Amino acid sequence: MSLCCGEGSGGLQALLGQPVLMSQGVVFLPLQMSWHPQYRSSKFRHVYGKAASKDKCYDCVPITRNVHDNHFCAVNPHFIAVVTECVGGGAFIVIPIQQTGKLDPHYPKICGHKGNVLDVKWNPFNDFVIASCSEDASVKIWDIPKHLLTRNITNPKKELLGHVRKVDLIEWHPTANNILFSSGYDYKIMIWNLDTREAVISNPVKILDAHKDVVLSMSFNTDGSLLATACRDRKIRLIDPRAGTVLQEASYKSHRVNKVLFLGNVKKLFSTGTSRWNNRQIALWDQNDLSVPLLEEDLDGSSGLLFPFYDSDTRMLYVAGKGDGNIRYYEISPEKPYLNYLTEYHSHLPQKGIGMMPKRGLEVSACEIFRFYKLIPTKSLIEPISMIVPRRSESYQEDIYPLTTGAQPALTAQEWLNGFNKGPLLVSLRPGSGAGNSLPRFLEPEPLTKTTDLSQHQGLGGRLPLEDMQKRSEMEDSRKQLQAEKKLRKNEQMHLSNGFDLSECPPPKTENELLQMFYRQQEEIRRLRELVNQRDIQIKQLELELKNLYMDIGSY
Repeated sequence: MSLCCGEGSGGLQALLGQPVLMSQGVVFLPLQMSWHPQYRSSKFRHVYGKAASKDKCYDCVPITRNVHDNHFCAVNPHFIAVVTECVGGGAFIVIPIQQTGKLDPHYPKICGHKGNVLDVKWNPFNDFVIASCSEDASVKIWDIPKHLLTRNITNPKKELLGHVRKVDLIEWHPTANNILFSSGYDYKIMIWNLDTREAVISNPVKILDAHKDVVLSMSFNTDGSLLATACRDRKIRLIDPRAGTVLQEASYKSHRVNKVLFLGNVKKLFSTGTSRWNNRQIALWDQNDLSVPLLEEDLDGSSGLLFPFYDSDTRMLYVAGKGDGNIRYYEISPEKPYLNYLTEYHSHLPQKGIGMMPKRGLEVSACEIFRFYKLIPTKSLIEPISMIVPRRSESYQEDIYPLTTGAQPALTAQEWLNGFNKGPLLVSLRPGSGAGNSLPRFLEPEPLTKTTDLSQHQGLGGRLPLEDMQKRSEMEDSRKQLQAEKKLRKNEQMHLSNGFDLSECPPPKTENELLQMFYRQQEEIRRLRELVNQRDIQIKQLELELKNLYMDIGSY
């Protein structure tokens, strides 16, 4: 629309958007002009990336030279697993998350595969179980001991044999326990139920045979009822994994997809790939209509793959480029423009792969909302990068830490296979709320003393003498005291060592650290000796009371 301005006040009124009728017969139509730019309000507009200092990095790590387009890294609050170079088969190493600094050249490996390891993934509900897949067409499940590794692990807990060609992708189900998906170069996706006693599983519970080429990426929605895949035939497929049917298929010629990601809580899909002109490109899709993307945007002309990561708690999307050191991040909104660019983290060190820490492993006291572990093979280095919301207060910031996915499964494997759907169990990240890490569960030992129903003895007539009742009450009090002290010791142990034994702490690097660890161990030994002595005295007292009680009962 053209705008004509007359002389004098008429032109000024026209600029202000007021209708004016000029003598020449030209009518100025009203204009709506905003003199103040509209800024979008967001808590995460000033998020910045902070690389860890050199002493907080993992140095001298023999990162794999494999050119496969995977992360080659998996992280949980206890360990970081990295695929490494290995002669005569494939291997990966598992490093305790606190053990930063230089890695021993002879550090033990997990090396049971006969071919190169292509992917590793931690069990989301057990921080001591990890799955790996390899060019030898197998998937293996490993138990990682709580103590520091002292020798190579070669025997897996379970072995999954079903693919006939190399397996390049594995994914755990997000809400069901012990359900694992694997994809291979035989163009098949297999669903495995690990809730069996068999050490070797040859028959998957379901085979998805809907792809005509290699699957490049897999992603679940929030409750795991839908599976999105990106295939080398440039198509995105939305699949019902239990029925094995393709619900929707996207074949958009101007976007050659490499990776796809479910943005579950906003009902959308995000994909990365290349355009017709080989520019790196991102696209956003409506989950219910994959015919045309809601938006697509060219980023740059680099050739490296783009890895997408999504944080459903903050609705922030991170895009990390393979072969460069940049991480772009956006904020997702359910309405247009859908994708709001925030800023970019720059680094001169290129990344080969990148791992992501679960939310329950973040440092909430520093307002950390995301953490990457960047693989830099040129320097044999793993560099943590924290995404931080700048806040002056040191207290817990509840507005940036909503309830997040916990470490407990919402469904058993059989419940999910029977058709049940359930969202993840949510926990709070507030310190002391018990969000905790996922630890292997063991049965509690039976108490030393059991309650005896003395009314069953003959001659008592269902009644107890007064002295016996008093002694019983004293025993109950003693048991309650023992249970309370046991719970207190458990809490103290959680606060002292975060679920690890003292022997699992990283080795000291300086003489001062060695002395501090020595004094801590001496204090712990002294405390444990006092505790053992107290237990011996209490056990003797209880045994004496029991003996007296049975003798009194036998006299009646």
